[in-house]
Amino acid sequence: MRDMLYLLRSLVFYVGYATIIGVLGLVSLVLFPCLNEVKRVKLLEWVDWLLLGWARVACGIRYDITGRENIPAGPCVVVSNHESAWETYCLGALFQPQSTVLKKELLSIPVFGWILRYLTPIAIDRSKPAASLRQLLAQGKSRLAEGRWVVIFPEGTRVRPGKTGKFNKGGVALACLAKVDVLPVAHNAGECWPAGSVIKRPGTVRVVIGPVMATEGRNRDELHDEVEVWIRTQSAALRAKEAVVH
Repeated sequence: MRDMLYLLRSLVFYVGYATIIGVLGLVSLVLFPCLNEVKRVKLLEWVDWLLLGWARVACGIRYDITGRENIPAGPCVVVSNHESAWETYCLGALFQPQSTVLKKELLSIPVFGWILRYLTPIAIDRSKPAASLRQLLAQGKSRLAEGRWVVIFPEGTRVRPGKTGKFNKGGVALACLAKVDVLPVAHNAGECWPAGSVIKRPGTVRVVIGPVMATEGRNRDELHDEVEVWIRTQSAALRAKEAVVH
């Protein structure tokens, strides 16, 4: 019975989600060419918060963000674990203007892909890892120089809670090349919004923004290991905390 209720609430969420994305797509086609970047960013940021709020209303997915004081004044490379679509909206709302590293196929999705293009993403071809890394370094450095945050999910794809995926070194490599800090982020979004499942479950997504990790004078591989250990440790702690609460 409980799972049926969760499914019903999830379907209601998707109806609202499709409506929001559809309206934004139409608005973007009409207004975005006439708006400057600041206004575009504000609109997209507002939509991200709206989607998080709708997930709370429809599915009971609340959130708690700690470590906001660790966010630096200027853009850097944000590295986060990837468990669902939820964190893409959360990090999109927190870090603007932003360029997200994503698979290029997403840009071909009607409406959704149109909106993504306005975020000036770094759209890579995962089937060509060497070329993708060169593209990430070149475009990422350019985006950072333009004053954009670069958000990277080093696992490359969504990973269910408790599972582990390979942590690619592209994020740290970019930060070292551009001489900017790395800002690690950990969360437990997959507990409420599991990858590959239609059903969303009520609960609290906890997001932890860590202290920045400087790249100056650091060995790239050692820094990468430090970032990975921090994110994995924090994620495990959040899962354990949520298990105790339930």
